[in-house]
Amino acid sequence: MRILCCVKRVPAPGAKINVSADGQSVETAHLGFTTSPHEECAVEEAIQLAERHDGTVTVLTLGPPEAEEQLRYAASVGAHELVLIPTDGTNWDPQRTALALTKAIVELESGDPFDLVLFGNESADSGGFQVGVRVAHALGRPMVNGIKGIDIEGDQITARRAVDAGFEVYELPRPAVLGVKEGINLPRYPTMKGRLASKKVEMATADVDAEPGGQLMVKLQQPEEQVSKTEILGDSPEAASKVVDLLEELGVL
Repeated sequence: MRILCCVKRVPAPGAKINVSADGQSVETAHLGFTTSPHEECAVEEAIQLAERHDGTVTVLTLGPPEAEEQLRYAASVGAHELVLIPTDGTNWDPQRTALALTKAIVELESGDPFDLVLFGNESADSGGFQVGVRVAHALGRPMVNGIKGIDIEGDQITARRAVDAGFEVYELPRPAVLGVKEGINLPRYPTMKGRLASKKVEMATADVDAEPGGQLMVKLQQPEEQVSKTEILGDSPEAASKVVDLLEELGVL
């Protein structure tokens, strides 16, 4: 079984994001980067499926040369093959990204389709929910997003998507595409042995390009910071009455 997992290099969640003066990019000088959380779970799920079905996992990303860091991390936890579509670091719109990924996937398959292609439900930075769907459509394969469980038996893939009342269950023929949601599993941490082994894994490059799509980013706008004010009511027994007054004001008493 061959499984492909597409990941994206994104700013580390929780980091303070600063926008450039012209509003066209994010200041990256002091930012840490990681794999988008949904996609980190997708990599783990791909590895678990490969372990159960004697398969291989290929991890593909589109991004700057620095994205090798995210590919090596995937290798350190069990991915077998790494592929980078190099860019100059500028942000690509979803249409262009999906077209480039589709071209790379077709080249990697060489007529032998991946049994399963996994994406994250959405990226942690842009959150567009588009790329996986566009790639699946271009490849002519069934696709379901928001997946929290995957089982494979024979030529059939069973995928579960969480809803308020429980789960929706989908049955898809291989090959198929799925968008994995964070929480489907608990991603493993790389061991020292895995980190050392990841440095020896060959990283291939896919020299594909795609014309920009019809979606154009106009401007990034930084939201106003919400400032919270802390008021100390006192540090002696006399502050007790003030605490009671505040609780009454808040409707707690």
